[in-house]
Amino acid sequence: MGGSTNLPPGFHFFPSDEELVIHFLRRKAALLPCRPDIVPTLPQNRYDPWELNALQAGNQWYFFSQATQSRTSRNGCWNPIGADEAVSSGGSHVGLKKTLVFSIGEPFQATKTNWVMHEYHLLDGNGGTSSSGSSRKRSHKKKDHPDKECSNWVVCRVFESSYDSQVSFHEEDMELSCLDEVFLSLDDYDEVSLPKN
Repeated sequence: MGGSTNLPPGFHFFPSDEELVIHFLRRKAALLPCRPDIVPTLPQNRYDPWELNALQAGNQWYFFSQATQSRTSRNGCWNPIGADEAVSSGGSHVGLKKTLVFSIGEPFQATKTNWVMHEYHLLDGNGGTSSSGSSRKRSHKKKDHPDKECSNWVVCRVFESSYDSQVSFHEEDMELSCLDEVFLSLDDYDEVSLPKN
């Protein structure tokens, strides 16, 4: 994956979930310019994750895309895992974060990879116009979802995960991470005492 930023030296792009939704996705959906305009627009279903020519920040890549049901590329597809998470700002739900894992191969025979995508969606009333908090609270009581999704735009964060990262795959045959092995090895030193001065 390539991609370069137009940021001056020393500046890094590591936005929070809230910042991605409020400062980038909301402006994109409202057809307002994003400053700085560094996050590219890519079709999700055209590229495998290792081919993305998106904004690279450390080991993460960012891009805008049109929301689509088909997240299939030439070699595999993105499959959702876990429940959607609400993204909040100022005590109100402003977006949703979906987590997807890239699998290689045909559906039902695909092999999971370590590639993870967080796909951020806006909720009703957050596409550039504001709605009252009371109407959002009423709609929250009527549904399991915090609000109905709106806007066709999503912003995506893609990264290659390791087993000790923020995403858990809950597999029975999962290997221990290096960090887990270090912590487990510390148990062997419980009976060792340090010399006294």
